[in-house]
Amino acid sequence: MRRVVVTGLGVVSPIGIGVDAFYDGLRHARSGIGLIRSFDASTFPTRIAGEVTGDVPIPVWVAEPLGSAINRDRKACFAVAAADQALTEAFSGGSIGSSYAPDRIGTYLGAGLEIFHLDDLAPHVRGGELDGASLLASLRDAPAFSRMQIPSHLASSAVAAHARAEGPLAVNVSACTAAAQAIGEAFLAVQDDVLDAAIVGGYDSMVNPLGVGGFCMLEALSRANHLGGAASRPFDLNRDGFVLGEGSAVLILEELNAAHRRNAPIYAELLAYASSLDAYRVSDPDPSLQGAVSAMAQALARARLEPSDVDYINAHGTGTRKNDPMESRAIRRVFGSVAGEIPVSSTKSQVGHLIGAAGAVELIACIFALTEGIVPATINLDTPDPECDLDYVPKKPRARTVRTALSNSFGFGGQNACIAIGRLRG
Repeated sequence: MRRVVVTGLGVVSPIGIGVDAFYDGLRHARSGIGLIRSFDASTFPTRIAGEVTGDVPIPVWVAEPLGSAINRDRKACFAVAAADQALTEAFSGGSIGSSYAPDRIGTYLGAGLEIFHLDDLAPHVRGGELDGASLLASLRDAPAFSRMQIPSHLASSAVAAHARAEGPLAVNVSACTAAAQAIGEAFLAVQDDVLDAAIVGGYDSMVNPLGVGGFCMLEALSRANHLGGAASRPFDLNRDGFVLGEGSAVLILEELNAAHRRNAPIYAELLAYASSLDAYRVSDPDPSLQGAVSAMAQALARARLEPSDVDYINAHGTGTRKNDPMESRAIRRVFGSVAGEIPVSSTKSQVGHLIGAAGAVELIACIFALTEGIVPATINLDTPDPECDLDYVPKKPRARTVRTALSNSFGFGGQNACIAIGRLRG
C-alpha cells in the first residue's frame, strides 16, 4: 500500500492570509471574529462572524470570462488564492502538470452551498438598509431564489484547468464534513495507485445575508454579539451556538517516493481516513455516539495506532449545546483511560466555523502542531462545563511534541469524518 504525504499548503482565513500568517494567529491565540462588515447585519439576531480581512490576491491565471464569475463568488476567490499558494510552494513556482501525467492528478475540494447574486436582495431593502425580517420570510420560498445561483464547482474547475489536473474532479458539498471527506477520498485514490498526486481542501463563505439568515432561522448561531472576538466558546458552560467563519485551505498530496524523487518539501504523512453516517436526524447528533465513535476508531485501526499513540486531537468543537458534550463522550469512549491525557482543542474558537472549508483549515492546524511543536488553544474557554471533561488547552497554546494527530469533522446530516496525520515515519 502506497504512502501519501503533504507537500504544499495554502490558507485564506480570518486570522491570516497565507500559511505564515495563519500559523502566527494560532501561535498567538488571535481571534478573527468580530462584527460583520461585508454586509449590513444590523437587523439580524446574529451580527458577528469570522471574516477574511485584507486583500485576497486573485492569481493571474484566473482568466476571463471565468474570472468575472469567480470575482462575484467570495468563496471562489478564497479557493483560487489558497490553491495558488499551495501549488506554488509544492512545485517551487513550477507546474504540477510537468511533474506527473495529467490524468494521474486529481482535484478533490469540499465546497459550500451555491452563492446567490446579492443584487436580487433589492426587494428586501428598506430605506437603504437590508430588512432581515423580510429576508428571513422569503427564505421559506426557495424557488424564488433559484435564478440567483452560481455553481459550486466553479473554483474547483478553474484550479484543475490551471494545474492541468486531468484526473477525477470531485466537489464535495457535505456541509461541515465536506473538506475532510474530499481530502480523505483523494488520499485513498493516491494510496490505491489510482492517482499520483491530488489538489485537495475546501472553500466556503456563508457570511452573507442568506447564510447568516438561514442559520439564524435554525437558532444555531451564537447571539453573543456584545462579546465580539470572545463569542465563539467551544466546550464552555456558557456557549450559545457557533460563529460562522469563511475562508479556504488547500493541500497538495503526493505519493511518498515520487515526492522524494523530486525533492519536494514534506510537511506530514496522511496515515488514515474514515467516514461514517449517523443515519439519525439532520441537525442532531445521534445520542448513541456510534457514528462519531466509528469514524475515530476506524481511523486509528487503519493507521495502526493505539489510543496512547495520539498526541493531539483537533476537535470539531462547534460551541453548540449538543455537539460539544457529544464529541467529548465519543472521544472518551474511543480513547478510554488515556482520553484525559490527550490535548483536545477547537480552532473554531479563533476562526469560527468555516463549514465546507472547516476540515481543511483544521487539518493544517494539525500540521502546525506537528511541525511547530505547539498545540493550538481553545480560546474563550472561561467556565468549564461538567459535561465536557477533557483537556481542551484553554486560552493559550501549549508547547508539546506532537508526532500523531487526529482531525475530527462531524456535520449536519450526521456525517462524520476523521483523518489521522503524523510526522513522516522512517
